[in-house]
Amino acid sequence: MKTVSLALRNLLRNRRRSFTTLLALVIGICSILLFGGFSRYITYGLQTGFVRQSGHLQIQRENYFLYGNGNPAAYGISGYRQLIATIKQDPVLKPLVRVVTPTLQVSGIAGNFSAGASRTVAGRGVVVDEQNSMRLWNDYDMPAKAPQLALTHTGEDAAVIGTGVARVLQLCGPLKVDNCPQFTVETVSGASAPDDVLALSALEKADAPRPGDTHIELLTASLGGAPNVARLAVVKTEVQGVKEVDDTYVALHLTQAQRLVYGNGEPQVTAVLVQLHHGRDMNAARARLEQLIAAGPGKQRFEIHDYATLNPFYGQSIAMFDAILGFISLLIGAIVLFTIGNTMSMAVAERTVEIGTLRAMGLRRSGIRRLFITEGLLLGGVGAVLGVLIALVLAYAVNQSGITWNAPGRVEPILLLVRVWDDKRLIAVAGLGLMLVASLSAFWPAHRASGMNIVDALRHV
Repeated sequence: MKTVSLALRNLLRNRRRSFTTLLALVIGICSILLFGGFSRYITYGLQTGFVRQSGHLQIQRENYFLYGNGNPAAYGISGYRQLIATIKQDPVLKPLVRVVTPTLQVSGIAGNFSAGASRTVAGRGVVVDEQNSMRLWNDYDMPAKAPQLALTHTGEDAAVIGTGVARVLQLCGPLKVDNCPQFTVETVSGASAPDDVLALSALEKADAPRPGDTHIELLTASLGGAPNVARLAVVKTEVQGVKEVDDTYVALHLTQAQRLVYGNGEPQVTAVLVQLHHGRDMNAARARLEQLIAAGPGKQRFEIHDYATLNPFYGQSIAMFDAILGFISLLIGAIVLFTIGNTMSMAVAERTVEIGTLRAMGLRRSGIRRLFITEGLLLGGVGAVLGVLIALVLAYAVNQSGITWNAPGRVEPILLLVRVWDDKRLIAVAGLGLMLVASLSAFWPAHRASGMNIVDALRHV
């Protein structure tokens, strides 16, 4: 305790220099914690968005993840209703699982044949009520609330398309799509739809298209390879946030998608989505799902993928923010190292006679070294505590300010939040790291002070 008391008195002897050094430490740790809190907010936001859309886990046929986009129908899960019932009734999974719902990917050509326009699309058949329930998941209390699907309370022939699809199909007027300049069909395709596609469409819906009509024809290949077509009523367009998705997006009811792909045969799906109450239960849920699948009949081989695997952008974004945080921490650590090292070196130069006196009074070299290292440790400790407190105050001020921003992949502004307190591990690591750097930066000046010759130190002017 005497060493700590003496070190504190020495720091207070030159308050201006100690305050300047302390200020640098506080600014450094505040910067690390505020960026770390923002990074945590981005992580929670991305995870929430992906979990609402695709669940925590997906059960798929083997190799569907690698090759299924080319021919989704070939990777259909038969007997999926029994699989879903087994998951819901399992005593281990029942308390963990929030929603279990099937989806069916559909690839085909969407056309507005009255305008002679068509394009390839990627459709997704969903169970609307269950998808709406998934959109309510908010384990991290994120401010952005996901709206209900536009397919809610619509007929089975309804569909939602991306704004990019609406532009190509020349449905901007009826669907009130902005930023959609007029153009003629000849400049794009120069021809109307093929006769066989028109004939299929006529069989599905004999009524001729009318001006202002928002129906589209969706042509797909059935399981047997024969073409199949459905006439869908577009109820709304939605901006998807990513242009490549927006230009191909079609959402429709699962039953309609199954009729397109499987006709009168056994309906199948390409994935079963499993959403949990809490993400921390994902490993336990995956292990139990693997046990249930292994104990099944074995006619179909399955794979289980989590949201991070299904959405590589998530992992890439987290890695980028971790790299930026690491670079900031390294830079601030270097600044702290030189700042405290300079402060301690100046203190050693000013107190040379004092060091000689202490040594003449019997204080060992280790005592001198311990004294200066303790001063550096005190600076680091006080700086860490003040930095954490100020970072929490600043984070609270930002969170209450109502500032909004457009996050990547989102089409509407959301609140800007800094989740500093949610990352307690970062707070502990940053605080302890700052104290460690402060101690290390004081070590060389302390070693130099402890090695002084007593006589030379006493006659130092």
